[in-house]
Amino acid sequence: MVSGSTGRSKIMAKTSSDGRLTGKDRIKNNGHETQLRKMLQQALVRQASDVHLIPGYPASFRIHGRIHRGTDLSLDSDEIVEMLRELAPNRWCDAGDGRTDFDFSVTVPQQDTIARFRASVYVSHECWSACLRHIPDEIPSLEWLGFPEELADRLVAYANGLVVVTGITGSGKTATLDALVSRIRADVARRVLTVEEPIEYVHGPGSGGIVSQREVGRDVPTFADGLKYGLRQDPDVILVGEIRDRETAHMALSAAETGHLILTTMHTRDAKGAVSRLVDLFPQEVQEDVRKQVANSLRSVVCQHLLPSTEEGEKRTLALEVLHINQQVRTAIRSGKLESIDSAMQTGKRDGMVLFDDDLQRLVGLNKIAAETARRIAKEPDAIRTTGTSW
Repeated sequence: MVSGSTGRSKIMAKTSSDGRLTGKDRIKNNGHETQLRKMLQQALVRQASDVHLIPGYPASFRIHGRIHRGTDLSLDSDEIVEMLRELAPNRWCDAGDGRTDFDFSVTVPQQDTIARFRASVYVSHECWSACLRHIPDEIPSLEWLGFPEELADRLVAYANGLVVVTGITGSGKTATLDALVSRIRADVARRVLTVEEPIEYVHGPGSGGIVSQREVGRDVPTFADGLKYGLRQDPDVILVGEIRDRETAHMALSAAETGHLILTTMHTRDAKGAVSRLVDLFPQEVQEDVRKQVANSLRSVVCQHLLPSTEEGEKRTLALEVLHINQQVRTAIRSGKLESIDSAMQTGKRDGMVLFDDDLQRLVGLNKIAAETARRIAKEPDAIRTTGTSW
């Protein structure tokens, strides 16, 4: 329970009965709103991907994968709360329900346009903190992301089943999914439904297939609810922002079995980890049945990492691990022998599978990343050479 002047009671004290800020408090907060707006505008100028607001630290920016301090002055918890109040939705301002994590999107005027950020607001040491990630106006192209077009074409061509894009936080999973949705829209006969928390890239009306976007916490209570009701809305493809609980996993697997293509993300360090994570979300007594369901429904897993470029100031470079579900992998999943997936990927290279270390070697050979960078995160660091080949 968060308490004291920096906790939830601090927020509630300055809101009206319906959770909205009063006029007096809005005037008082104008200076803080301007301070935050200027901070976000500075982040845009410096091409920062994220802004961190943490009590005891100066506002900090992540620029090309590295943290830089935006000012020399440390923030206190009261300042952070006041800065966020003008931009946050009522469900955060009225935070008396015990929740300590909120995700929502915010907009900030910027010259003749609007800049959008995804805000993750959370409690740490009984104080509110925030991470605001910049969402570009345009959905990134596959070329800009460094994502192979032939792989994208294969993923969007599936008529049904489950496609998982996985990786650590900040590895570009959402951007990849939205680039895939843009690819799918080229087929006017396909309808896409997304369930996201929050909506980051907006797929507006236009030529191509129809896209409906629903935001968890605003348009629908949970990912699982979005999936459950979404099946009644005639989708061909459903994008689920993240599978993070058993109910969502169950709904996603069931939807994949009933003729829909499900695109989603998970947080794992490699492709094989997505398989074990899906199974481990369920109780031990049903995991054998779940393994069979995963083996039948899963089509591909792509694990992403964003790594520092060899060129100072350039955007980070995308490294991939790719797992396609062939008969050998399907058998390994059903039997629970996930350790054999690595050898299946080794023998499946001709079918488009890619081991992470092989892609690191490719990027080193192209001088996209340094060999030291590759060795630092490779599964077998000693195998990384200073030259390499592409796949």
